[in-house]
Order: sequence, then structure tokens, then C-alpha cells
Amino acid sequence: MREYLVSASDVLEECATDAEQGLGAGVAEELLRQNGPNKLKEAERTPLWIRFFQQMGDPMVIMLIVAAVISAATSVVQGEADFADVVIIMFVVILNSVLGVVQEAKSEEALAALQEMAAATSKVIRDGKQVEVHSQDLVVGDVVILEAGDSVPADCRILESASMKVEEAALTGESVPVTKHADAISLPEGEDDVPLGDRKNMCYMGSTVVFGRGRAVVVATGMQTEMGKIAGAIAEAQDEETPLQVKLDELSHILTILVVIICAVVFLTGFFKHGMGFVSNLDLVLDTFMVAVALAVAAIPEGLVAVVTIVLSMGVTKMSQRHAIIRKLSAVETLGCTQIICSDKTGTLTQNRMTVVEHATENLTSHVRTMALASDAKWDEATGAALGEPTEAALVTDAAKLGFTTSHLSQSRPRIGEAPFDSGRKMMSVVVRGRDGVMQHTKGGPDVVLARCTRYLAEDGVVPMTDELRAQVMEQNKAMADRALRVMAAARRDWGDSEPESYDASYLEQDLTFVGLSGMIDPVRPEVKAAIEEARSAGIRVVMITGDHVDTAVAIARELGLVEGRGQAITGAELDRLSNEELTERIADFGVYARVQPEHKTRIVDAWKKEGEVVGMTGDGVNDAPSIKRADIGIGMGITGTDVTKNVADMVLADDNFATIIGAVEEGRRIYDNIRKCIQFLLSSNLAEVIAVFVASLVGFTILEPTHLLWINLITDSLPALAMATEGAEKDIMERRPRDAKDGIFAGGMGADTIFQGVVISLLTIAAYFIGISSVGASVADVVASDRAGLTGMTMAFLTLSMVEMFHSLNMRSLRGSIFTLKGQNKWLWGSLAIALLLTFVVIETPLSVAFDFAELDLEHYAISMGLAILIIPIVELEKLVMRSIEKGERRG
Repeated sequence: MREYLVSASDVLEECATDAEQGLGAGVAEELLRQNGPNKLKEAERTPLWIRFFQQMGDPMVIMLIVAAVISAATSVVQGEADFADVVIIMFVVILNSVLGVVQEAKSEEALAALQEMAAATSKVIRDGKQVEVHSQDLVVGDVVILEAGDSVPADCRILESASMKVEEAALTGESVPVTKHADAISLPEGEDDVPLGDRKNMCYMGSTVVFGRGRAVVVATGMQTEMGKIAGAIAEAQDEETPLQVKLDELSHILTILVVIICAVVFLTGFFKHGMGFVSNLDLVLDTFMVAVALAVAAIPEGLVAVVTIVLSMGVTKMSQRHAIIRKLSAVETLGCTQIICSDKTGTLTQNRMTVVEHATENLTSHVRTMALASDAKWDEATGAALGEPTEAALVTDAAKLGFTTSHLSQSRPRIGEAPFDSGRKMMSVVVRGRDGVMQHTKGGPDVVLARCTRYLAEDGVVPMTDELRAQVMEQNKAMADRALRVMAAARRDWGDSEPESYDASYLEQDLTFVGLSGMIDPVRPEVKAAIEEARSAGIRVVMITGDHVDTAVAIARELGLVEGRGQAITGAELDRLSNEELTERIADFGVYARVQPEHKTRIVDAWKKEGEVVGMTGDGVNDAPSIKRADIGIGMGITGTDVTKNVADMVLADDNFATIIGAVEEGRRIYDNIRKCIQFLLSSNLAEVIAVFVASLVGFTILEPTHLLWINLITDSLPALAMATEGAEKDIMERRPRDAKDGIFAGGMGADTIFQGVVISLLTIAAYFIGISSVGASVADVVASDRAGLTGMTMAFLTLSMVEMFHSLNMRSLRGSIFTLKGQNKWLWGSLAIALLLTFVVIETPLSVAFDFAELDLEHYAISMGLAILIIPIVELEKLVMRSIEKGERRG
């Protein structure tokens, strides 16, 4: 039953209740037992230990665990107690899992926040008496009493309304409270339903009564309410992997295949080299296992998962300093490829505060004073803000700007009578006594006020109202309304020294003197227009989605440069007539969506996503929550936003400033750039290790042991990689188009760069090894015969590889630009290099060298190793120069 389309009596009959008697206590108790409490379903919580082990499902992490198991098994079989590899690998695995659990967003908090929004207790008619019950004990058929300040505890059909206004912005996006009535609503011509925001005989769970009072019958509770439907949509929405997560998963699969192939090649090489004796020789098999372990360790960038997580965490801290609170680490990199931002209007693009922006009067002082006197809102001297119904608060604020505060007015012109606002006549009148006698002040809709005016307050005084003056006022009213301003008219009536005989509205509101018009609107945030321009230059399109009237929405959108006219706007009713396929085809035509409901917002997000766009959705109300969760990047408002929105959002704006989103996009792009630099740095280093170890295994000698590789990967590699996270944004970062989410990690020539740099590093490492063994008079044959003969070469290879990767980290400050033209220095990178250098010398020159099987090096060995290592800088500089020339030629072509 659509309760808003039928009479209140029909609804009462359907609910088997009575407006005066309500339900019987026994009936209510039975209904509560049958249908359950009036609360939202709580999400099942995943135990902490399960979350912890879920973090270990990443293929790269699984490979690390397998490598640790193989290493431990090999040590046990060989009778050795060397578990250094196992300890280091498991430390990395556990650290990554802990970080993941700490940062994980808990979706059940959204439903908990929805539950908290419901009123704790409600005033209900039971057995003909008004009683107070817990809101969760309400049932369908309960008659509730609503007064200003009450939260609406369930979805209700209004039975009586005494000037009752309800704030529904959280559900509908409407910035102005809705005046409620008890009459049935007729379907608009050609429509099959009434939008949520136009159901003026209904009030919904989560909304608030801000003015007047009323009586209503509960027609839906718990998960059957509009808020319950939103809660269900949130629970059903699936979290999707971000572009970076997808690419890292792909990389993990590639590395898994690479490790399997390498291990197979190693074993096949051993088999072909030694024949059937290979299978029966346990020592030979174990030695081959160790080579396979070394190659697995070399192929897997152990620090990559942890480095990416920590880099994103550092980005979170950086963004918080720019008022963007990141709730999900994945949101950081998603921002970098955001192409569409679907923005709620009220409270996001606008200030969510009605403000008088225009007057049409010949006596401004009299006009604003009349508006303030004919309002119930109060000016708070302590906060410097008006408290009360938003429209009246705007009028009181307007008067306060001219020095007419309500405290001053109430003292100089105390109220002695009134005719309260009524939605039927659309007016309110108050009578005050001042120094000049008794004066009536009236405000209301321009048409109804003007119809009761017989005089006009001109600049020179009161004159008779003429058809010309009346037409002039209506023209001024139309001009304001055409700009989507909410227009109010002011009038007054002089009663001389005596009070009116009656304070009945029909007696007071006649023979009035017209004073003027005030036009107000929820104004655009001053910084938003510049932010949208910056978004446009960065290749990001901003789309407005709102529950407001289409004319208001288009006016705001035109001011912001989002659309040129009504033709680029569509209403929720018009949207309903489009199939999903038609909406996807036409999605780019619309810049404004007005009078929308929650399911519309999700459809809009889905349509953009079907077009292959990475979509961000901003909002502050409960109605935004499902689409915020469905979007690639959900953005909630920290000040005006509901807890529900904040809990499902990926990012929350601490200052509710739309411009903060663009700052966050810039930061997201910087972080993603730095992550790519980290990945290229780590993979080129690991590729070098794989090539060096593989070549050595084919020849038959050990160039580096698994422990050496783990040390390099976790110390020499990871420290500089982390420092890269602090690298500043490159100067053109906000002039680029958003990166394509379909692009792989190796897009833009990064794959070729990684291979080239990996090969160069491996050649420098192998060269150091052979220089090392020749310096002590050993030959390749000696090394193959005995690993001890190659200790000096192995130590030099370790030192060279460590140093070359440190120097290579300087190359990675920019993937294409020369490091000699970069402005500023990265002090954290230099610091990490100093620490990595110190730790490298510690393991070579202290007793730890025994555990690592290192030989003692003299000054000449150090000089050669450092000389080989520093060659990576001019070689990569030359490569960058060639690639820049090639790319420049391609752009010209």
C-alpha cells in the first residue's frame, strides 16, 4: 500500500488502529513478537583472527610462505640450524598482515551508525493514553506524537499537522525543511509514483521535526523503512578491488609463474647435467633445492607488499594534514585515476545554510526588521549564528548584519500577539508594541502577501498600491525565482496605539502595506568554482546529483560551470523512464541529476562505471551511503555528514571543503607515481638478482646465497623504497589526464625500463664477482670445485649489488626526468642511503660476516665495488635521455 496516495482514514483502517485510541498494549506486544523490533539489522562481525589470516591470501605472500617452508625443510634435512631466512620471511608476512588488519575498514560500523540515528524513545498513543516507549518497540499501527526537536522513529503517515516542518536533507538532499500536511497526494500527470521528497504527508525514520507539531501513524518499521532499504543496499554492495590491487595481483601471478619456471629449469638443468644420478644423490638434490630457494627469494620482492602498504599509510598521514581523512588505504591510489566525481549538492557544493542574497525594497531597514520580527528563529550572540528553522534563520541573520538582532528587537518591540505560520495560507504575522505604537509584521509567499496589500512602502513613505506597482513586484519576484532563489515577501500594518480586536489570521492579514522581497538560496561554497576548474584541467568531470528541484539544481550548476542549461539536466522521474542500457548510452549528456532517490544515485554510478570510468561519489546524507560504497572512491563529509556516510566512505573531508577533494587527487597522483617508482626500483633490483643467480647456477658456482638476497631485499632495497614515498609531486602532475585504470603497472615504457636496468645491474654484479675471484688468484674452475674459493667474489658481488641499488634509488626520483634537473633534495632518501650503507658495512666488517659467509675485503676491493656501483647513474641518465627523445618524437608524430 502506498500510504501517501490514500486518505489518512484508509491508512488507519489498513493498519487496524485508531487515531485517538492507538493500539492496545496487548496488540502492540503481539505485533512486536511477530515482526521483530524497530531497528536495523546488524552486520555479522568477522573475528579478528580470521581477518588476520585473510591478509595472507595474497599470491605474493603465499609464495613467501612457501619459500620459508622450503628453506626450513632444507635446513632440517641438511642437519643445520640456520633459520635466518625463515625468520626474516615470516617477519615480513606477519608485519604485512598486521598492517592490513589495522587499516581494514569495517562495513558493519555503517549499520551500527544507522541504528544510532533512530530516536531512543517515542511518545505513543496506547489504549487512548499518551505513553513513552523505546523506539525499537514501535510497531505498525502505533500512533506517535511528533514535536519540534523530535527525531522521527519510523516511517509514518501523517494524520495531523500543525505547521509541522521536517528536515529531510539526510534522506532526500533537500536543503529546506518540508512543510507537512495530512491530505492524500495525487499522482502527477504521466507519472506512476511520487518522489520521496514530494511525499509531504509522510515522515521517515532518520528525519527531524524542526517546527510545529503533528500526529502520525507508523506504517513501516526496522528494515522495511526507507532507511532500512538503504541499510540493505549498503550490506549488499560489494567492495571491489582498486586498480592498483588488481595490477599487484597480476604481478603476483606473473612472479608465481616465473618462480615455477625458474625452479623447473634449475632442476631440469641438474638432471641433464648429472643424468639419473641426480635423483639418487641427496646432497646434489638439496644443493639444487638451495639454488631454487635462492632464485625464488631473488624473484620475489619480499619488501614490495609491505613497502606499498607503508607508502600508502604515509600518504594517509600526508592527506590528513590536508584535511582528507583516508579510511581505506586503497583509496589513496584510486584518487590518482579518478575520472568522474558525482557530487551531492547540498552541503558539498553548497554551504547547507540558507542565506539571503538579494532584496527588492525601497526601505531596506524597515524590510529586514519586519522579516526578523515575523520569525521565530533567534540570534545567538555567543556563537554569532541564528538558531531555528533554516528559512527564518536566514532572515534573522540578514537582519543581524544591519545590527537588528532578535534580542535587541524583542526588547524594543516586544511581541504581544501572533497568527502562527500555516501551510494553507502560507503566511505568518506577529504584532509588537514599540515606541510608535502597535505594529503588525507579516511574512509569507509573495503571491499571497501581495494579494492582501492595499498600500506600498515607497522611498518617500506609504503610497496606495497600484496595478503598476503590483506588476513591478511580481516581475521582481519572477526574476529572483528564475535564478532559483527562494522568495519571501514582507508586509506590515499599523494599528496605532491600540491592539487588534482579534489575533485571528483572517482579521489581521488584510489591508497590508507591502514592504519588500527577500531572495535566498543555499549558496555555493566560495572555493568550489576554482576547485572545479582545477578538476577540469586535470581531466576530471564533476557531475551534480541532488534531491532539490531541477530549477534550483540547474541554477547552481550553471553558476559553477557544470552545465549550460536545462537540457543537460534530468530528474529522477525522467531517469525512471530510461532503461539501464539507455542511461549508459546517454550518461555523458547529463551534468545535473535533480529530484533523485537513493537507487538513482547507484544507477548513475553504475552507468559511468560501465563506460569504463573510475568514479568518485561525494555526499553527506544517509541517502548517499549506497552509492558512496558502490563508487570506486566514496567521499563523505566530516562536519555535516552522517555517521553512516562516514563509515562507508573511503575518504572523509574533515573540512567539508570540495576543494580538499582536488588536493587529495593531487596527493593521490603523487603517491601513485611514487609507488610506481618503488615498484620499478624493487623489480629491476630483483630482476638483476635473478639473472645473476641463474647465470651462476648454470655455470656451477654460487654468486649470492638466499640470506644475502633477503638482506638486500629487506634492507638495501626497502629503506630507499620507503624514502621514495616522500618524493614531491612533479610539476605537471595536475596537467595530465587521469591515468587509465586499465593500464598495467608497466605501462608507459616502465616494463622496458625495468628489464634494461635489471640487466645492467646484473652485469655490474657479475663483473664484481669475477674481479673478486681473480684478485685472489682463483679461477672459475676453482670456484665450481669449491664454494670457499669464491668467498671474496661473493662478498664483492654483495657489496656492489648493495651499492648499485642505493645509487639506483637516486635515479628513481623521476622515471623520465634527469636527477640533475630536479628541484630540491629528498632528505629522507639521503638518510635511508646512509642507514643502508652503514648496515651493509656492519654485516661485512663485523662478526656478523661469519654468519653471512663473507670474506675480508681490502681498500682496493671497496674502491672497485663502489666504482662499478656508481656507473648505474650515468647509464640510466643516458637511457632516460634516449627515451625522452623517442617519446618527444612520438608526440610530434
